[in-house]
Amino acid sequence: MLSFGIVDDDAVSRLMLHKIIEKGGLGEVVGTAGSGSEGERVLLETTPDVVVIDLLMPDQDGIETIIRLKEQGFQGKYVMISQIENKEMIGKAYQAGVEYYIQKPINKIEVEAVLSKVNEQWKISRSLKEIQDSLTKLSLMNVASDSIRKKRSVREILQPILMDMGIVGESGSRDVTDIIEHLTKHHRGEGIPPLKDLYETAARCHKLTEADVEKEGKAVEQRIRRAVMAALTHMASIGLTDYSNPKFEHYAPLYFEFQDVRLKMKEIDENLKSEKSKINIKKFLQVLYLEVTDKMRSEH
Repeated sequence: MLSFGIVDDDAVSRLMLHKIIEKGGLGEVVGTAGSGSEGERVLLETTPDVVVIDLLMPDQDGIETIIRLKEQGFQGKYVMISQIENKEMIGKAYQAGVEYYIQKPINKIEVEAVLSKVNEQWKISRSLKEIQDSLTKLSLMNVASDSIRKKRSVREILQPILMDMGIVGESGSRDVTDIIEHLTKHHRGEGIPPLKDLYETAARCHKLTEADVEKEGKAVEQRIRRAVMAALTHMASIGLTDYSNPKFEHYAPLYFEFQDVRLKMKEIDENLKSEKSKINIKKFLQVLYLEVTDKMRSEH
């Protein structure tokens, strides 16, 4: 069962939320607070799975409280509640890590619908973790048979990942493959080198003279940018059609920033120009490198 924390300077709102959560069987409320600073202390002590937090509070607003909690390592999910309809403020809330937004005055049906979605996502995540743990145990039990099996190459591991993300035919995907191959052979550690170095690494795969490497590196950057943007668009399209699609649930939060996925989904849904779309290429390459190396270790 999910545990909840409630932070709201309005005692009536806190009581209503408390009743909706526990009487609706959505979870257990383990901590409540009437201000942002008090909420910060209570949430760090009780560590709930989900925090329902008011946007505007007199001493420390919801966004500031979330930022301070994240800085201290708090891992819970956030649901924002507020009377504010200002899109810029709501956007800042999503950037801070809020996953859902509930409009005040509190409506029992809306609260139950939103928190049921949070509950469902949590169950899916837990099921996936249990499956992953079971597969890990199974893998350890079959070490002998695994050693006989032929190890896949980096390209063979990458192919289905790029296919799932809808970019296997993009020219930038070939550059991405060259970069990941290089990293798996020559790089050690959690982080990855600066992007400029990686672009020039991919450029050298074309047997260029050193004088042409910088120019080709810029071309590599553009190709990879287009490929990653195409992957984001593909994931957002899947999410709009089916939010619980396994590919969307795996790749969207892992490879992209939450607010970038939401913005792209909004652009597609409302047929807007994609001028505001952003992507974090370094995160994309780092996650891809880690996923490939993890699969290589599991097949060793």
